[in-house]
Parts: sequence; C-alpha cells; structure tokens
Amino acid sequence: MLADDLARRVFGAEHVELRTASGALANVYAFMTTCKPGYNVIVPPATIGGHVTHHINGAAGLLGLEIHEAPIDADEMTVDVEQTRALAESIRPALITICGSLNLRQHPIGELAEISHAVGGRLLVDAAHMSGLFVGRYWSSPLAEGADLLRMSTYKSLGGPPAGIVCTNDGDLAERLDAIAHPGLTANFDVAKTAALAVTLLDWLEVGDAYARSMVEAAQALAFTLADADVGVITAGGKFTDSHHVAIDARPFGGGQTIAAYLRRANLLTCGIGLPFNSVNGDVSGLRLGTPEIVRWGMGVDDAKEVGSLIARAIHESPESVAADVTEFRSSFNKIHFVRGGPVTPLPVR
Repeated sequence: MLADDLARRVFGAEHVELRTASGALANVYAFMTTCKPGYNVIVPPATIGGHVTHHINGAAGLLGLEIHEAPIDADEMTVDVEQTRALAESIRPALITICGSLNLRQHPIGELAEISHAVGGRLLVDAAHMSGLFVGRYWSSPLAEGADLLRMSTYKSLGGPPAGIVCTNDGDLAERLDAIAHPGLTANFDVAKTAALAVTLLDWLEVGDAYARSMVEAAQALAFTLADADVGVITAGGKFTDSHHVAIDARPFGGGQTIAAYLRRANLLTCGIGLPFNSVNGDVSGLRLGTPEIVRWGMGVDDAKEVGSLIARAIHESPESVAADVTEFRSSFNKIHFVRGGPVTPLPVR
C-alpha cells in the first residue's frame, strides 16, 4: 500500500500500523503488545505532561496494568533518570513510557531505553504531540535512540486527519500489533482517512523539516514575548522551550483551566495542563500554548510575537478589550502553509 510505504519512509520505521482509530487507541495497541494484566509499567506523571491513557483512569488502568509514576526532575521538566533506574531495578517493569501532553525539551530516550532493556522491558515513546518534531528531524528519532515502540496522533503537530499510528523496528512486536489490529480491535478501518494521511505524509517529505523548525522558532518567540510582559513562562533546563510547546505558571490566575476560560473570551484558545508545582484547588497549575496550528496558517516569528502581546494584554487588561483585535489579526491568515506546491486556500465550509 502506498500509505504504508510512505509511512515507513517518513517515520524511519520498518513496521507501521496505520489502522488505529486514534492516538489513545494507539496506546491501547502498544500496551497490549507489551503487557498483560498485572504487569508493572512506569509512566510519566501528569505534572510533566503524562497523558491520562497511561494512568489509572485511562487505557493502562482499564487494561489492569500496575502503574508506577516515574520520579521527576522538575527543573528539567522530565523524569529523573537515576531514580527511574532504581525504580525499574526494583519493580522490573514490562514497559516504560515517556513523552505525553507537554514537552518543553527532548526526553532522555536513549537512557530510558537502556534502563528498560536492562530489566527485560520495553520503551514506548508517546509522540501524540511531538510527532512533527520527530518526523521533521528537529528532534532525533526515538526508534534510532532505542525505543521499541513509537506511537502518535496523526493530527496535532503532524497535521493530518484524526487517527493514530504505532511504529516499531521489532519484527515480533510488529506481528503482535498486526494481530491486535486484525482480527483484534479493528475489524474495519477508514480507507479514505488513510488516503488523506498519505497526502499529509507526502507534504512532510517535501516541506516537513521547514515546518518543524518554524513551529519551534514561533514557540520561542512567543515565550520570550510573554516573559518580557511579566507572564510567568516555565523553563526546562534553563530554556523556555525547545519544542512547539510553551508552558505558563497559571497559579496567579486561579489555575490553568480558569485562565484558559478567561482567554477564550478574548478569542484565544489555550489549555490547562499539569506542572510540577503545588496544585490549585479544583484546577491544574499550568497553561499550555502550542504553535503548530498558527504556523500552519502562515504565522512566523513576528506574528508569534504579536500573539504573545495579545495574550499578555488579555491577561493584564481584560479579554473583551482584546477580542476584536484578535479577530482582526487572525483574519489576515487564510491560507494553509507547508504543503506541496505552496500555500493553498481551503475550500469554504458549506
């Protein structure tokens, strides 16, 4: 199949499972491929972006896995490698997972792969949000660094139709994934969606590197603008971001979901997220911003600075005083960028 061949080229993987219906189900495939009920797994906690599917109320818990949260290095916004090594030697997990919903820097994938393999386990990299940086070669390939499984959502930073993918270079894992897909959990799959994904992957082969770089450059400009405006931007390893994510300390504003709802009144879409700080009653302590969509619509570094200024004005003044300016600013971006052949104007919604 053309899509299979394209996916192997784009993701640098020998085996790619395209039939998963969502990123969350891709995690189900990965868990079922490597674990059975009662097996130990080590997962990143929500305070550094660990996703609900890795935890007790999500796929891992529903599959009966014994979940152990990795110790974290809050200053680096990732796991503490040596403490995670000690935990792995103690409980001998079948699987360690890393990455998730907030990634300000690249995680220590090679070291975690070595830790997991040393105790007979596997490493799953959850690239739901980060696939564009991996595919665009801004970050190094998890599979090349020793990860056994790479799973992702196909929208978000990849920019394709909503679905999921699981990649591996391990033939045994590939056979298990194939059996889980069919006759297991995917009796049928959406061929049209797979065709749309193939078109997206062709774009990545031609302009993906530039798209990935532009996402990060825009995020860095956004972060510096917000910091200069006295909005509390979080750092990881002494940097605001080395990805398309920006994180803000939302505690002064009543919490992440609270400030997200406030900014929505300014026509600014953001999202609450957990951070490794004391939580806010009834809310999370952080706010997450991302640049893949604004870059896709043609915004560059200077435009990202303007977005940062609009966010800061909404926070320091009032959302209603900024909403009209946000709408006017957004209206000038009406073409989709980073596609083969140059920017295109989307068809009108009927």
